[in-house]
Amino acid sequence: MNEAAAISYRPLGEDDLESVPLQCQGEPAAVRERVREAGSSAMLAFDGERRVAQLHFRPLVSGTRSPHGIDDPLFWMDYPAATPALPEHSLSLFCFHVGQVDNNPERREPRYLGRGIGQGLLRQTLVWAGDHGFRAVVAKGLAPCWPIIQYLGGLPWSVYERHGFTALCSYHDAALRGVLDEILLGMYGPRRLLELTEAVEAGADLDALAEVRIYMRLT
Repeated sequence: MNEAAAISYRPLGEDDLESVPLQCQGEPAAVRERVREAGSSAMLAFDGERRVAQLHFRPLVSGTRSPHGIDDPLFWMDYPAATPALPEHSLSLFCFHVGQVDNNPERREPRYLGRGIGQGLLRQTLVWAGDHGFRAVVAKGLAPCWPIIQYLGGLPWSVYERHGFTALCSYHDAALRGVLDEILLGMYGPRRLLELTEAVEAGADLDALAEVRIYMRLT
């Protein structure tokens, strides 16, 4: 039996704002306004009554630029100039927080990793987006490299492709490439150093790992 079958999902509502970590969503007042206008700003996952994961999202604002590159949540809605025109009233996916059960965004409970919870959040968000009138869902897909996925809080290209997304374009993220060098210098802890070192020794190319793809799926 798939362990993820025991996980339940529902969108974040105003009543959740006092208990759900909001670090990557912005100021509480802005999140509250977003929830009121759009209907929600995240999909939540629960193990019984315990919240164990969330996926943030926002209505697309064309032309958004991240003031601090990959170190700002707006990275997820900062699409390169080569991106084709996106449908009006699209939903932009931000970061996944699987296994985060408290206010520390770096701490994850391992028992919730690798159980398909991230994909469950994605599927439920696709349903929610269609039910709430969004014409498309847009996302940034990452290379299939665990240290990158964990660092940024994203999903690999293959997951989006399996869920019916189409790749619109791709780009080399210089800031992400720099983070890979920093990981290999041990700046993000021994676990990520070991995982990325093993990937490189297995033939992974650091420049290729810094490729980010823009995906879209019509609802």
